[in-house]
Amino acid sequence: MSYAVPMTRREAIVRQLRDEIVTGALPPGTLVKDAEVAARLGVSITPVREAIAQLAAEGLIDIAPNRTRRVTHVTQKNALELIDVMGVLACAGVEWGVDNLTETHLERMRERLGDFVAGLERGDVTAAAAAGADFSTIMIMASGNRELQTHVDLVVARTLRLLALTADSELWQVWLDGYRETLALLERGDRPGAVERYRAIYQEYRARVQALLVEPTAEQLPGTPGSPR
Repeated sequence: MSYAVPMTRREAIVRQLRDEIVTGALPPGTLVKDAEVAARLGVSITPVREAIAQLAAEGLIDIAPNRTRRVTHVTQKNALELIDVMGVLACAGVEWGVDNLTETHLERMRERLGDFVAGLERGDVTAAAAAGADFSTIMIMASGNRELQTHVDLVVARTLRLLALTADSELWQVWLDGYRETLALLERGDRPGAVERYRAIYQEYRARVQALLVEPTAEQLPGTPGSPR
């Protein structure tokens, strides 16, 4: 029998704050103060500071020269750049890992795809995004390149900001269709076709996001708190 290793306080705070940023509970521009976060979560300041430093490294919190911390704004430029970087890294991992996939891998992908759909159906976009990330991670980890996965994880945390959308947003359909078709191609043994279909997800997603941005200078994506719909 295996047991999950309990999270440290820093890890728990990172998860809590990351979820609040991703879901929009902490909107872009929100001032993040160590003492206020510590009091709200009932913890000491030290793990809060460590958590904020990690989230700053992930690009979710900006730290100004005067040490002021604010939730990062997502601009049109960095939104599209994040998608481009995420696409390059994830597609490389999938291309390297696809030939190592076994039936066990495919079964886990089916399960995570089911979790992805279930999360959207109940309006839990955080769970849906996590399941979607896991769907890709299974293929990437099959490459055996853990260094690549480390970089993918970092960019995923930042890219999830782009998915702080309502559960019925049309953007989710891009991933849902892409995952389903990628898995179907893998089940038929068409691995090159699966790689190309997976790559097309990012191309379509980028085009959809670019089309949905309200203005060339917009600081937020449609569907995120505080932005026009």
